[in-house]
Order: sequence, then C-alpha cells, then structure tokens
Amino acid sequence: MSNIAELNPTPLWAHFAKLCEIPRPSKHEDRVVEHIVSFAKARDLSVQLDEIGNIVIKKPATPGMENRKTLALQSHVDMVPQKNADTEHDFLTDSIKPYVDGDWVTAEGTTLGADNGIGVAAILALMESTDIAHPALEALLTIDEEAGMTGAKNLKPGYFEADLLLNLDTEDEGELYIGCAGGVDVNVSLPYTPEAVLPDTEAVKLSVRGLRGGHSGLDIDKGRGNANKIANRIIHAALTQVSDLRIASLDGGSLRNAIPRESFATLVVPSVAVDKVQEIVKSESAQIARELDNEAALDITLEATETPANTLDADSQLTLIRAIRCCPNGVERMSTALEGIAESSNNLARVVTMEENGEHRVKIQCLVRSLSDSARDQHGLNVAATFQLAGAETTLDNDYPGWTPNPDSPLLAMMKDVYKDMTGEEAEVKVIHAGLECGLLAKPYPNWDMVSFGPTIRRAHSPEEKVHIQSVANFWDYFIKVVQAIPARD
Repeated sequence: MSNIAELNPTPLWAHFAKLCEIPRPSKHEDRVVEHIVSFAKARDLSVQLDEIGNIVIKKPATPGMENRKTLALQSHVDMVPQKNADTEHDFLTDSIKPYVDGDWVTAEGTTLGADNGIGVAAILALMESTDIAHPALEALLTIDEEAGMTGAKNLKPGYFEADLLLNLDTEDEGELYIGCAGGVDVNVSLPYTPEAVLPDTEAVKLSVRGLRGGHSGLDIDKGRGNANKIANRIIHAALTQVSDLRIASLDGGSLRNAIPRESFATLVVPSVAVDKVQEIVKSESAQIARELDNEAALDITLEATETPANTLDADSQLTLIRAIRCCPNGVERMSTALEGIAESSNNLARVVTMEENGEHRVKIQCLVRSLSDSARDQHGLNVAATFQLAGAETTLDNDYPGWTPNPDSPLLAMMKDVYKDMTGEEAEVKVIHAGLECGLLAKPYPNWDMVSFGPTIRRAHSPEEKVHIQSVANFWDYFIKVVQAIPARD
C-alpha cells in the first residue's frame, strides 16, 4: 500500500498523510500552523495563536460528558529535518514521501516526522470526530520543540482551564512516561588563521557515512558511532605520520539532537604521502569497524577532490583535533535511582568550518542532557571547559528543565487501569532520557497532572525513522479509552 491515508485508523492516518505534504522543519512551521488553524475554523472549533505562535484549540464536551474534568492534549508540530547525503530533498519546500514497508511506515531517504506528527494527527482526528464521546478538550500544539522548545518555553498562563494533560510524544507502545531529562546547548567557536595551500600537495575528501545515528537522548546509551569523533580520530592518526597534512574544511553532523551519522573533511596532503594517508584511513577504518560491531553499514572513504582556497594553520589544527578527542561524548553517568536510564550525557553534534565577516572559525555544537538540572549544568560546564582550554569561545544557552516524576499521579493510576483492562497486561511506567515539553509546561501550569505516551517509533531523528502500523492502531484505541475514562469534576 502506497497511500498511508488508507491505513487503520483512517482518521488519524489521513491527518498524518496531510502533515507529510506540508514542509514543517523546526523554525519553519508557518504553513503547518496555517493548515491547522484553517482546519479548526472550518469545523467551528475555538482556535487562537498565543504570543509565540503555539496553537490552542478548544472543543466542548459531548452530551453526557459535561461533568467530566477538562482534558488538555499536547504535541508539537515541527519535525527534525534529516536526510541521507545522496537524497535530493529541500525540507523548506518538498513534501515528505512516506510509504509502507512491511509492518512499518517510513520515508524515502528522509526523516518521516512521525515524531511528533502521529501525536498531532491523533489530536486533530479527535477534534474532528462527531461520534466519539469526550469531555471538554483543550489542545496545545507547540512550535519549535526539536530546535529549542521555544514554544513551550514561552507559553503563558491563562490559556487553559484543564488540570489533566496528555502529552503524545513518546515512542514505545505500552509505556507511560512521567519524567524526562532537561538539556542545555554548548556552543563553541574556535578561530583560526587561514594559510595558503602548500606546494606539491593534493586535496582529498574524507567521508564517514552509513552510521545508524538516531535520537541523541533515546539512543545515546546504545553505543552508536559518532561521525565527528570517527573523522577526527582518522585525521589525528594520519597527522601523526604525515606532519604536513592540513585540514581545509570540516562538515560533520547536522542537528544538535541527532547523533551524527555523516562527517566530511577536505584535507590537503603532500603528493608523496597520499598513498600513505590512504593506507592509514583503511587501517583505522578496519579498527573502528571492529570496535563498532553494531554499525554494519559504516562506510569510510578517501577520494581526490578539488584544491581548496586555504587550510587551517598548523597550531589551530592540532588544538582542534586534541579538543575534539577530549570532548566527552555519549553517556556520562547512568542513573542510580532508575535502572537502565542514563542520567547525564553529551552529543558532539556538529563540527563545521566557516567564514563569517572575514573571520575563519570552527563552530561546534553539543547538546548535554541530564535527569538532574544541577548535573546538566555541571556537565555542560565540563564540556565547555574542554574547548575553553583550547582557546575557544563558548556559551551555554537554550537550557530547559527536566520533568520531575510523580509516581502518585491520579492520572497515571487511571491510565494504568485502562491499559490493564484493555490488554490484560501492566503498562510500564518510565522516565526518559530525552526532552519532553512537560517540564516547561509545568511552569505556567503547575496544576497539570501529566502523562506522556505514544506508538512505537524507531530511529527518530534519522532518515531511517519508522512507525509501527499496528502500534498506531493500538495507540489510538488506548487514547480514546483514556479520554473517555477522564473522571468527573470534584
């Protein structure tokens, strides 16, 4: 089946198919916001945009449900724009191309946007319904969750009357989430002096591709390769044997919240040493492949390329390589209170050379996460200090809090009961090492009792993102049963 709008449940999949047609990368949500506002107005639903651009939709209770508590529903409208290097796709203009692959829906060479498009589609399907009993509903559809959570950060009090909130932004069926990690960006800028290309040299392009990548929170504990680290390791190994090797450009990773799958470096090598560097690349690649036995598609190549205009100076180059080697990457500490959950981590997300206003710099971006806000701040300072010792300028910004678990939540208790009645099994109650907006939403609405859940999504934030078809049907059925089990007002 190529038309995902025909999948079950049809109302949800039809909305998701429409979302796939509308470009909606983070910070470019205008078209999807316009679509959703038009959807609400066409159905005589109350709709407004808040000061930052979040969408608020309200729908009265159906007959017989007027005495139930008002329920808030929340998802984010933006998606992570990731694509394979050989995929032609402009996330600002092109539609996502979803298709059915066995038991899953995935996309052609790009992220799918099931994170968080399935949640948005479920909310729209319920808001559109005429035959589903429900209490008074208040939908909050936020912007820019993936690139800074600015929508949730800037939400103001006064828009909602609900005391209960369902966040539809987690990715394992049968799991109920009641807490999450906070995060902070570490931004690094290392200036360098460009030097003319040395004579009797050749330019080559080092390419690291084929890594699994993934979500820098959900997948950070899975031991996946980081393309920035791998490229840097190979360059360092080559430099120890070919001292006149120079870096001309670096372009690794793409987004702060995605584990880097690809990294590219243009190198200038003495002509007499090109074969030597090729041997080093092959040797290091073989070692890395053995170490990363979970990265079967890893592909590292060295090929001739056009001669660049200039290179990094030798001192800056060595300082940079050493700093990247020292930069913490991956899990820093596992939680002692929650078995199997990372407490603190860092993702060395982006490394790129650029020229700005006549100045040449290497820009590096990391995303630090932690279940503890104080540990988040300390690990962010540790990462920044690594680059400060190298003479780089660093800033820590875009911080957001974690969501403190409430195991005694009445909403959680009800949802566990509904799941047990529906499936005969116990729902798993979890805390996630990723950023959910619930921690931020609790600031303007401290009265909200919140639980997060969703269908099974794999490889979010990567072009291999996919959502399990049957789990979407199960998620929808459970969602509706929870909505209809909302208790009466006190």
